Amino acid sequence: MNYLALEKIIEAVSARLLARRWRMATAESCTGGWVAKCCTDRPGSSAWFDRGYITYSYESKVELLAVEAELIVRHGAVSEAVARQMAVGACQSQHVQAALSITGIAGPDGGTADKPVGTVWFAWYADTGLPRSECMHFKGDRDSIRSATVAYALRGMLGYLEVLDGV
Repeated sequence: MNYLALEKIIEAVSARLLARRWRMATAESCTGGWVAKCCTDRPGSSAWFDRGYITYSYESKVELLAVEAELIVRHGAVSEAVARQMAVGACQSQHVQAALSITGIAGPDGGTADKPVGTVWFAWYADTGLPRSECMHFKGDRDSIRSATVAYALRGMLGYLEVLDGV
């Protein structure tokens, strides 16, 4: 991961959130809180970053983020429907106006024919609009898949905020 490039993305995300007087949350599964860690590495992040949920198990997605258990059964935890509900659930706080979510298979095990290792679903949500979601397929070992996922999630958040700002 190019940390300098990542710092610039986080700087841009924080500027957009601060301009709106918004706070952000993360809902992470396969990254285990890595996005939240990168955000809170930035001094002053408490002005725009509120909380991070690490929802690795099915139960935690249901209990902490109000993901419908039936969606997990029907679509699997690594799915667009679950990613969207994770983002919306993370944003259901009176203190948070924007959220991103990540659910994926970082490997080395856990992949299937239709969801191979490296499959990651993302969602971005703001309480003023509809969630945006996207699926990516990353190559490499567990660490490189997770690293690419963190960078993609933050670039996606910046892009989502730019769309909301009409850029």
